[in-house]
Parts: sequence; C-alpha cells; structure tokens
Amino acid sequence: MAPGRPTAISSFGWPLRLRVSPLLLLVALLLLACLGSALAVIATSHQTRDQYARLQQLEREQQQLQTEWGQLLLEESAWSSPARIERLAQERLEMRLPAIDEVEVIRP
Repeated sequence: MAPGRPTAISSFGWPLRLRVSPLLLLVALLLLACLGSALAVIATSHQTRDQYARLQQLEREQQQLQTEWGQLLLEESAWSSPARIERLAQERLEMRLPAIDEVEVIRP
C-alpha cells in the first residue's frame, strides 16, 4: 500500500473498489454482443424450421383440397348431366316430350 492513500479492505482481503479498465469493458461488451448474436441466430433458425414445417403442412392440405375439388367437379357433372335430368323428369315428374301436333309456336 502506498502511504497517504487509504483503501477499504473487505474481510477477505480484497479491495472494495475495483478499477475496470476500458479494454476489459470493451471485451465484456463484445462478448455479450457475440452471445446475443448467437442466441438470435439460434432463435431465427428454430423459427425458420417451424415455418417451413408449417408450409409443408399447408401444401399437403392444399393438395388434398385440390383433389377433393376435382372429385366434386366430377360428381357435379355426373349429377347435372342432361340424360340424368331427362330420366328423372320422366320418372318423378311424369314429364314427356310433346308430339309434333301438340307444339304451338306463338309469334309476337
């Protein structure tokens, strides 16, 4: 110890005041920045994987919906075919095509 300069000493013999050099502070700051950057990369990679898995799930769902849409279009065309409608009209509604002498043409 230098004469004329009092320092407070703890019970462990350490000085209570520690001088932090600017270089040590810079190294600590850079270390924290590096750790923060690494955590950000990890979080971004995880989020990217999650989003990619969600994208693949949505693409599978889209494919299933496209297949179902195609099947529904085929079913619609089968149900609305003119031959089927004519057959149902004859069976259920007892409709028939008129004979030629039963047709009347109305002119304005």
